[in-house]
Amino acid sequence: MSNSTRTQTAIVVGGGIGGLAAALALTRQGIAVQLLEQASHIGEIGAGIQLGPNAFAALDALGVGQTARGRAVFTDHIIMMDAVDAQEVVRIDTGEAFRQRFGGPYAVIHRADIHLSILEAVQRDPLIQFHTSTQITGLRQDGAQVEVQDAQGRRYRADAVLGCDGVKSVIRDHLVGDAARVTGHVVYRAVVERDNMPEELRINAPVLWAGPRCHLVHYPLRGGQQYNLVVTFHSREQEEWGVRDGSKEEVLSYFQGVHPRPHQMLDRPTSWRRWATADREPVERWGEGRATLLGDAAHPMTQYMAQGACMALEDAATLGQAVKACDGDLPAAFRLYESVRIPRSARVVWSTREMGRIYHAQGVERQVRNSLWKDKTQEQFYDRLQWLYGWKVENCLA
Repeated sequence: MSNSTRTQTAIVVGGGIGGLAAALALTRQGIAVQLLEQASHIGEIGAGIQLGPNAFAALDALGVGQTARGRAVFTDHIIMMDAVDAQEVVRIDTGEAFRQRFGGPYAVIHRADIHLSILEAVQRDPLIQFHTSTQITGLRQDGAQVEVQDAQGRRYRADAVLGCDGVKSVIRDHLVGDAARVTGHVVYRAVVERDNMPEELRINAPVLWAGPRCHLVHYPLRGGQQYNLVVTFHSREQEEWGVRDGSKEEVLSYFQGVHPRPHQMLDRPTSWRRWATADREPVERWGEGRATLLGDAAHPMTQYMAQGACMALEDAATLGQAVKACDGDLPAAFRLYESVRIPRSARVVWSTREMGRIYHAQGVERQVRNSLWKDKTQEQFYDRLQWLYGWKVENCLA
């Protein structure tokens, strides 16, 4: 802790996965947290997400790894198929050898379940105070403290502030002031009950069907009683970032020429949610003084490497280690945190964009893609994933 015996305080703006994880990381260093969420209640929307070994390393560091494991489905493989001819392109085993190599499992989980796994720990923490229905509009620093103001004119003061408020981060607008990059890629998400899932596709793995300018992903949730279905395509429209209800007719219009085996899934959902996606160009700083960013507010990314939530969890665990390493000097801890998180998350953002190109290849590029992993051993796959899945809290400040 710092030289003072007074309990330090922090404001965390945003009650999603990253915000809750950040709050937990700070209280584990003895810092009292006010958590400000603009929604009327703390919760999560969406369907399934994937958790790599790096995410479980972070969850373990935050003390919620076992709880999350209890709600996750552990996969046997990661599979990529060609959506045009239904041929297998790559299969990565995620069993015992994978766990031994990376120190943790690969799993899939409903977004609400991973959020709840962290929320339960947060709710038990006496150092965390919730404020819902709190939309932050302003940020001010005076050197000694920070102050944020909400839409009702209420003011909150603390020793530091963390912006965990997503792609449209108000805190980022004040600290960085850059624009989001709308990708033009649209993501549809749905959950399908097991009995409505084609039996041949009830596979215990995230399966990605890579098609021309589009792809589909499916994997089990909640003990295999449900299946997550995600479809992505390059939109013909001029998109603006946002979420709304979707239509099956729009989805079907983008998946012409796709093999009947994956195409049959498009008729299964009874409702869809439509995301027009955005990310941001990596920047050299996330904050100044007693303020910084975390999760999507710091490094929003597209879904092609399934690392958005994983990176937010890594952020939170790293932040806690930085506060500890700096003996509670929060401005110093924030700059140390940024110095290691900005390069790593930038690599993931750029790698994710490239994976989107690979997944959506067509013509000759599709042929090249399908040859990339031919005859590769599992150890060769693991070697190429070491930089991502080999993250550990013990060396996160290196």
